[in-house]
Amino acid sequence: METMILFILVLGLLFLGVPVAISLGLSSILLIAFFSTDSMSSVTLQLFTAAQNYTLLAIPFFVLASAFMSTGGVAKRLIRFAIATVGHFRGGLAMASVLACMLFAALSGSSPATVVAIGTIAIAGMRQVGYSKEFAAGIIANAGTLGILIPPSIVMVVYAAATNVSVGRMFLAGVIPGLVAGLMLMGAIYIVARIKNLPAEPWRGFGEIIAGGKEAGWGLFLIIIILGGIYGGVFTPTEAAAVAAVYSFFIAIFIYRDMGPMKGINWATDDDSRLARAGFSAVVYAVGFFFVWMILTFFITSDWESVTFGQRAGLGGMISVLIVLAYGTWRGGGGLGAVPGSLIAGLSIWSRNLRLMARNFGRAFFNEDTRKVMVDASKTTIMLMFIIVNALLFAHVLTSERIPDAITSLMLGYGFNWFTFLIAVNVLLLIGGQFMEPSGLLLIVAPVVFPIAMELGVDPVHLGIIMVVNMEIGMITPPIGLNLFVTSGITGMSLVQVVKAAMPFVGVLFLFLIIVTYVPALSTWLPYSLMGPEIMTR
Repeated sequence: METMILFILVLGLLFLGVPVAISLGLSSILLIAFFSTDSMSSVTLQLFTAAQNYTLLAIPFFVLASAFMSTGGVAKRLIRFAIATVGHFRGGLAMASVLACMLFAALSGSSPATVVAIGTIAIAGMRQVGYSKEFAAGIIANAGTLGILIPPSIVMVVYAAATNVSVGRMFLAGVIPGLVAGLMLMGAIYIVARIKNLPAEPWRGFGEIIAGGKEAGWGLFLIIIILGGIYGGVFTPTEAAAVAAVYSFFIAIFIYRDMGPMKGINWATDDDSRLARAGFSAVVYAVGFFFVWMILTFFITSDWESVTFGQRAGLGGMISVLIVLAYGTWRGGGGLGAVPGSLIAGLSIWSRNLRLMARNFGRAFFNEDTRKVMVDASKTTIMLMFIIVNALLFAHVLTSERIPDAITSLMLGYGFNWFTFLIAVNVLLLIGGQFMEPSGLLLIVAPVVFPIAMELGVDPVHLGIIMVVNMEIGMITPPIGLNLFVTSGITGMSLVQVVKAAMPFVGVLFLFLIIVTYVPALSTWLPYSLMGPEIMTR
């Protein structure tokens, strides 16, 4: 009886247009107050416990990092790198848009942020070279869903918090499926491009790939910091999120300078001599290499007692000196003997920029651009956390009333096995995903299906990836597909037009869902190879 009352209350409030968070929280409180033996004090205790959840603390930091990366001009640099890499194939600009979405997904963890950041630039670029507006919009709407599959993913953090599954294992589990989904989308684009004779970008050589990689390198290095730090044992996923937020702020304000008080001011100007530019760049590349070397070797050798900090720094320093000599000789124009002169000439560029950064360091924290990013990130965080806290209260009611146990017994009584159970889960999530925001839906469904999955022997990490892929499809299916609304907003197309544009490629994601559902190794091989199996008590 309590089960029926609870779900009638939730669905009734949702159909009346009550926000998801309030529907979940109010239904839970009404059930406890009038139909349950549980005490009302448990509501306060559960809300307090949910607010103290250490894993959930990663969400506001990942949201903030995503906001800085979206605003800080990283997207256009990723697109340049992606075009240089795959743009020369038939339909290459569309394929490059998918690759750029995959790369940005690894920085943001958010699907709507990926659509906005990449789509704003990529759709306009595709239109200029002859792609139809509908085709471009359909590509971006679908590719943007990779934002919640490729780690770090906010939705994965939510699933981990709801089920006590390891965030680290979930992040690793999304790597191979994310790559497969992106490659499947690019394969579908290539087939369509061959049929429709879509244009290809000219091959600009490996030099352009290297140049694009250098330009996007500071943004891409965030992937190494997050994943390398977590799996190198340096910090937890929550600490990684905090580091990502600080790093994103620094890169957007002081390195790329696409926002903040130094917006538009280049490090080197046309007035600087060739010798000064060569010396400056040589030091940048050497220092950049040393920075990357020290971090990567720390991650790799953290458990090696025989390797000391001095050994790593010494070898890295030697290689950095060789980089300075090689680049200075190549670009300085005067052979090896011109290297000291170029380094001295480059000091003027360093001096000018360091003084500029020192003058604007305090202003960077209170600049209008920074304030806007912080406010937008705060709004998103408050919305997500309000949904999550109420959903965890809903999950508490489910557990206290033993509703998952009753549903498990019912399904086992009807002869469900793991195969048919996963079909039922997919159908439930595909339907629910059309009407609800991913985090809210996941927090409603996960506490119900998770115990059943454990009873039937479904791997908890595999189940998490299945649920995330379903959330992906839900974001591009009407009537409440979030990516559809975002794509409509950045293109000016009606929602119906965006739906028609996205539907052909949704079939690719449906095929991908089937593969992920019934090939568990796709999700579990990498995390269990590196971290061992997830141990859950049934």
